[in-house]
Amino acid sequence: MLDGAIAQAGVTTSYDPAYVALDYPGGDVSEATGVCSDVVVRAFRKAGIDLQKEIHEDMTTARSDYPTKWGAIRPDSNIDHRRVLNLMAYFRRHGKSLPLSYDATDYQPGDIVAWDLTSGIDHIGIVTNMLSDSNDRYLIVHNIGAGTRVEDVLFEWTIKGHYRFF
Repeated sequence: MLDGAIAQAGVTTSYDPAYVALDYPGGDVSEATGVCSDVVVRAFRKAGIDLQKEIHEDMTTARSDYPTKWGAIRPDSNIDHRRVLNLMAYFRRHGKSLPLSYDATDYQPGDIVAWDLTSGIDHIGIVTNMLSDSNDRYLIVHNIGAGTRVEDVLFEWTIKGHYRFF
């Protein structure tokens, strides 16, 4: 999963949140583009887990446990897995939540971190196994607007979710 996340850096070179009709299961937007959640979805696929399918099926059986922020009245396999709040709900429902912390040692390679950027804008990324220049925390692989990057951003924004799936 981690190798699949890091390998996206330099391949996914743009950010595009447009709604796209996708194949199901296994659908994806062009590898050259995507959003922050696509980094997570693609990394999980490299590990053999299709979050598009898993989230769609989970939402079908537990719709009330997922946010309704977008006004959807039923699950939509084209977009639901590409929404940060839905990823957070899925990880929480499957017992993968960890305590929020501002202690870098609490974040291990492969952990998933969600942030509140500002004004309710959500973001998500994956903790890598590469250390920051200061050697006191791991770098994050994410796409915040200029394509997938590996950067020292763990504590740049307000952390709102911390998950360990593997």
